[in-house]
Amino acid sequence: GAHKDLLPYLVRRLLENGANTSFVHSFLDPDVPPEQVVADPIVKVEVGPRRHPRIPTPPRLYGAERRNSSGLDLSQRSVRDDMAAAIKSFRDSPAIAAGPIVSGKAVTGGGDMVRVPFDTETVLGSCREAQEDDIDKALDAAVKFQPAWDALGGAERAKHLRAMGDILEENAERLIALMAREAGKTLADGIAEVREAVDFCRYYAMQAEAEFTTAQKLPGPTGETNHISLHGRGVFCCISPWNFPLAIFTGQIAAALAAGNSVVAKPAEQTPLIAFEAVKLFQKAGLPVEALHLLPGGGESVGAKLISDLRVSGVCFTGGTTTARIINKTLADRDGPIIPLIAETGGLNGMFVDTTALREQVIDDVIQSAFGSAGQRCSALRIVFLPDDTADELIKGLIGAMNELIVDDPGLPRTDLGPVIDAESRASLQAYVQTMKEEATVLHQIPAGKIGETGYGFGPALIELKSIDQISEEKFGPILHVLRYDPDDIAEVGAALKGKGYGLTLGVHSRLESFQREVREACPVGNTYVNRTMTGAVVGVQPFGGEGLSGTGPKAGGPHYLHRFATERTLTVNITAQGGDAELLSL
Repeated sequence: GAHKDLLPYLVRRLLENGANTSFVHSFLDPDVPPEQVVADPIVKVEVGPRRHPRIPTPPRLYGAERRNSSGLDLSQRSVRDDMAAAIKSFRDSPAIAAGPIVSGKAVTGGGDMVRVPFDTETVLGSCREAQEDDIDKALDAAVKFQPAWDALGGAERAKHLRAMGDILEENAERLIALMAREAGKTLADGIAEVREAVDFCRYYAMQAEAEFTTAQKLPGPTGETNHISLHGRGVFCCISPWNFPLAIFTGQIAAALAAGNSVVAKPAEQTPLIAFEAVKLFQKAGLPVEALHLLPGGGESVGAKLISDLRVSGVCFTGGTTTARIINKTLADRDGPIIPLIAETGGLNGMFVDTTALREQVIDDVIQSAFGSAGQRCSALRIVFLPDDTADELIKGLIGAMNELIVDDPGLPRTDLGPVIDAESRASLQAYVQTMKEEATVLHQIPAGKIGETGYGFGPALIELKSIDQISEEKFGPILHVLRYDPDDIAEVGAALKGKGYGLTLGVHSRLESFQREVREACPVGNTYVNRTMTGAVVGVQPFGGEGLSGTGPKAGGPHYLHRFATERTLTVNITAQGGDAELLSL
């Protein structure tokens, strides 16, 4: 075989055999008795404990304060059968009629049809857009209810959030099936999304209990007490995207509610049915109907009315950078109080690979990071930087891996990629690939298959750039760019990527800590991933959010997120006027 294949193999064997638990290590250790070395490993496992007492089980991974979300194992036939039944129920049932939900009352009938993105002849449902009267009633009700919701306290609000998470988990199959039909999510992506939504509810519940239940006592002079406490700001407007129609929709709402705010939520135009179903579940779980109001519709109509209304005390937005700028300008031009904007936007995300990286792992991680979820993640890999010496081999491997991808109905367990979200998105991606055929090199593109004819299927594409100057913004779909680089120029290449102004995710594949550090210093971003995929941030484990053109922060699913939804109040009391300092007297 080739030297390039032998060396990584030898390194892995050395690492394995050098471990304290390896047979080779024990065999050469004079302190280990021979009978222990030759003991049957099967017998050792059978007589040993089933699990280590100090290693938590998956449900208790995050300790006693927060229960981990439950997943579904698609390798189990029973799970696949349940998913097939859930998907069939949507095909066999009447179309979903959705619309605004104001104070618990749904207003449906008429509205725009919602079609299945991989089969546009199929109508999944319809959604009535919120009218001015709906918006006015929702804001009035939210304003009126918010003080009582805030006064409830963090511990009581946490009970509602946990109930929200539990009911999502109980209805996982139906929600996954609906996401496959409305958003084109594969089953694996749908499972991960339900889990993320559940984790958001439980994580923010934990934080609400810890930080919004009692005031924090501050140090100060004898004779007075000083406390600081967190409170809701008022009514928060939550505007969520179509690419995470359940997780981000739920996460924004859960954070705002946890901090003591009431919420008016505007889901993406492309995915209103998932939002409608989620709000109905939250109400079924016991969430007060005045705490959350659903107002579906367009950004230029419903969204514009909401952010310009003085009854709104804060805005949480996930979407495009251009839209975030418009919202920011609108809020700045409003009369009245200055209110916070929490914006999470896109990124021009790069991965740097050096010659020490394991080829097979690089290929797996690049494919998943670039083409998972049909490339429709703000964290998705857009440019992979390959060293000159190994670029050809890596490109060959990437093309081979692309040929194994299956683009098809996302409700099928075998599908790797579903469709892009709509006709406009596919047309934009197709036009871009045509342009790159003239300005760069389209190395490979796989067919979109049947859903390219029946819906918005788009085959993943691999494009080699001549210069990083050929790209200035993300292309939101399964398009990966390749750029070769000289390892001696890594600082300059990193600076060029940083110069694009984004700062969301970054990947590094290298066994050298010095290379990892050099890349991180050249490209500071919100989330850096080393020797793994760049997508799939886990709530409370990898808080997610960027900097620069990629968002305002703080990070969703992190310890500082709820603070941005809250206002701080201090209380200072002169206790000498009430008879003296009891604590001082008791010393």
